[in-house]
Amino acid sequence: MKITIYDKYIFKQVLITTIVAILLFTVVWIAPEMLLNTIKSVLEGEYTIKTAIFVLLYQLPLILSKAFPVGLLLGSLFTFDKLSKDSELTIFRAVGLSFGRIAYPVIILSILISLVCFITIDKLVPYSTARLNIIKNRNPESQYIYTQKEDSGKPTLSVIVSKYNKTKMKNVIVLDFANSKYTDMHGIKTIYIAKTGEFKPDRWKLNDITKYNISTEGIFDNIEHLKTMDILEGHLASDIKTIMNCSTKKERELTNGDLHKYIKLLKMVNNDETYNLMLNKYFQRFFHPFICILLAVLGCLLGFSKPREQRLVGFTIAIGSIFVYYITLPFFDLLAEKSVIHPFLTALIPPLAFFGCIVAFYKSKDL
Repeated sequence: MKITIYDKYIFKQVLITTIVAILLFTVVWIAPEMLLNTIKSVLEGEYTIKTAIFVLLYQLPLILSKAFPVGLLLGSLFTFDKLSKDSELTIFRAVGLSFGRIAYPVIILSILISLVCFITIDKLVPYSTARLNIIKNRNPESQYIYTQKEDSGKPTLSVIVSKYNKTKMKNVIVLDFANSKYTDMHGIKTIYIAKTGEFKPDRWKLNDITKYNISTEGIFDNIEHLKTMDILEGHLASDIKTIMNCSTKKERELTNGDLHKYIKLLKMVNNDETYNLMLNKYFQRFFHPFICILLAVLGCLLGFSKPREQRLVGFTIAIGSIFVYYITLPFFDLLAEKSVIHPFLTALIPPLAFFGCIVAFYKSKDL
């Protein structure tokens, strides 16, 4: 399709209003609490002015990832509303331009911004979050439980790590299950309690261990002390360590590649709830940029009005759409986590809903 003066004009107008809308959304998001907390940290001596500036900058990618769809919706809506007021859209229609041809430059712009949005979520948000954690000295010690099972579902080994960080473990409990089974639980033949442990590339090394042998009647038969012991040898050791590290992070701290690897490992250890939740988040990362395109088209339709139409309705619908989209995301996350709906569908429902709105508005405006 040949690029015309009209295309350049519309592209420029929507680009300017989109940038303004993104900036306004960012300022509104930062101003109330984030900026106040940063200023408070500076006054208390926790941050220098330079550090405070970096704290605000590192929070921008996460805000921008949410602002891109909003900016495109409001940018296209304001532009087309102005074109309608000035009767320019009427002129464009009179010379034979269809709605699709009129919205063509907006779609091109939305595709470009959706690519920027995808890169921001995949690369910039994890990087900036990692830098924020360094500034705020966040290195949380957490607990983790790993249970090894046979294909039949029978547990064979359970490892309970009370506290751990990047290299060390504390208060590790290892349950070695027996073949016997009681009425409500599987029997345990040995319990190991280690005071400390270390993560090695090919194994987990436990230190200062107390070993409890349990008889078939379920009582302590013998107590021994072991200096060291290795568990989870080979690839399993590094895989479980990766799961543990990812479990302490939020989804936004992982790149697409890290999140995909984490999902595969969760499937391997049969952690169904977390697997479904993370799979839903993974699909959302691909559908969220696509929503940028849908909202840009929706904004064109809402702004495409007749001279005497009430334009407040279009703005109300636009704000309501954004509000409903972001407020319902946690609800869809819960549906995926609890296996009520498949994660692919929970991620697909919002873009399908916006596409349905586009079709409905297109028909209602008789374009």
